[in-house]
Amino acid sequence: MRSSLWIAGWLGAAVVLCGVRMAAPERSFASSGSVAAVADPDAVCAGCHREIYQRYEQTPMARASGPAIDGLLEGTFQHAASGVSYRVFERDGAGWMSYGRTAGHGNVELNGERELRFFIGSGHRGRTYLYDEGGLWFEAPINYYSKKGVWDMAPAYGASGTMPDGLPVDSNCLHCHATDVQAALPGARNRYADIPFRQGGVGCSACHGDGTEHVRQHGHGAIVNPAKLDPMRRDGVCLQCHLEGDVAVYRAGKSLASFRPGEDLAEYVTYFVKQGAEAGGARAASQFEALLRSRCKLASGDKLTCTKCHDPHGRPPEAQRVGYFRAKCLGCHTGERMATQHHPEQQDCAACHMPTVATSDISHEQLTDHDIRRTPSSGQVRQSDAGGSGYRLVPVGALKAGDRELGLAYSHTAEHGDREALQRARQLLLRAEASGTDDAELHTQLGLMEQISGQMAEAEKEYDLALLKDPQDNTALGNKAVLEASAGRSGEAIRLLQAAVKNDPSQVATSLNLAFMECVGGAKEDAKRVLANLQRFS
Repeated sequence: MRSSLWIAGWLGAAVVLCGVRMAAPERSFASSGSVAAVADPDAVCAGCHREIYQRYEQTPMARASGPAIDGLLEGTFQHAASGVSYRVFERDGAGWMSYGRTAGHGNVELNGERELRFFIGSGHRGRTYLYDEGGLWFEAPINYYSKKGVWDMAPAYGASGTMPDGLPVDSNCLHCHATDVQAALPGARNRYADIPFRQGGVGCSACHGDGTEHVRQHGHGAIVNPAKLDPMRRDGVCLQCHLEGDVAVYRAGKSLASFRPGEDLAEYVTYFVKQGAEAGGARAASQFEALLRSRCKLASGDKLTCTKCHDPHGRPPEAQRVGYFRAKCLGCHTGERMATQHHPEQQDCAACHMPTVATSDISHEQLTDHDIRRTPSSGQVRQSDAGGSGYRLVPVGALKAGDRELGLAYSHTAEHGDREALQRARQLLLRAEASGTDDAELHTQLGLMEQISGQMAEAEKEYDLALLKDPQDNTALGNKAVLEASAGRSGEAIRLLQAAVKNDPSQVATSLNLAFMECVGGAKEDAKRVLANLQRFS
């Protein structure tokens, strides 16, 4: 988890990426200049596993991303709340998105366009696109929603009254939609040395690891078979993408982009939910949370895993879907009476016990609720009574979490005004720091908690410690700049803001703060240059 910039009086919260599902066979790409598709690196697997390979190629996972032109869905729509019209179209063999709005009713005129480089989303649920600007990669603020057949705003932007910026492309989110995702360069989470991923779709290596030796030794070399792993590592293969939680906290220096099948996912990230919450099933990527609450999982324990019911290499044809999943249910519910007398008129077990419900995080989308309720429900996801203050955050799956991880989780909710979470976060992070934990994110978040609490000297100390660990930590740079400005040290505040803007010129709040400080200090031309540069992104 990475904090948004939170600067009292000046800044709004930054928005983080997580796109929709991604589409087209796996491909490798040549370079940023061309984004040309080259040989499919998974084709070598077809030599021995042709039937599996051919089935998998038709799945949404295999078709989860690729060059934009290969997955271009042309269309237009107007977002009523902002008055902005969008168009996705092809020109000269490339995909493009244009946007525009006429002046009037308090709105300024807008017009522009972006070349779309990659698509994200198989088209089974939806699709969006990535573009780059000045070496920084963004997700378009619009999505195509397949179930309804409509274009609309991205999930975070449905109620936006202005034209939103693109969402920064974070490698932790790309990890679930593409293969060979690259690590971001220091200073900005969406700046990459070249293109952000090198193979479209979720390739074989995402679940089976590096198969180089396996191929070289003609099938006798090492390869990961998830079914032969211990339960925690087995489940981690699926959960690296199919788990979300209320808060995700990454271990110091860890990224999902570097996770490999067979490793312990808990060594990379811990997912937290509010204790007693039952709303996880309404999130598109959090069905495991719902499954953990089900009677089936509680009774079966580690024997029940995702692949008990789902074939990771393919999906049953639509005409066979009901019978396929009914057989999965009857594999455990073996009594003859269950098979012959339990509502023989309704062969679809899921229709009553796993109803389709609207998602809470993605508009125009529905999913199968994995609570697996014994008593048929109305199809409404049970809502949590654990909201408000006084809740406890617990790791998904009852994993152990240290003071650092739990403190960072509470700090995330504290940023949204929860005073009780603020005190818990501060206490836990101070305890983690006292025990020797020493990483930039801990110091930055602890500094933020101190700053919100009015402990400015302590906050500045923490930001200094964060910058010693990571001189390009933009949150620490920007937040410390506020402290410097508040103390009348405008020169130091400008220096810190300039460093943050140099790292990531797309940060709207930081650039506006810098322009404000420079303007107040009489450097109006410098302020104009900052704003002109910001207009490239916003």
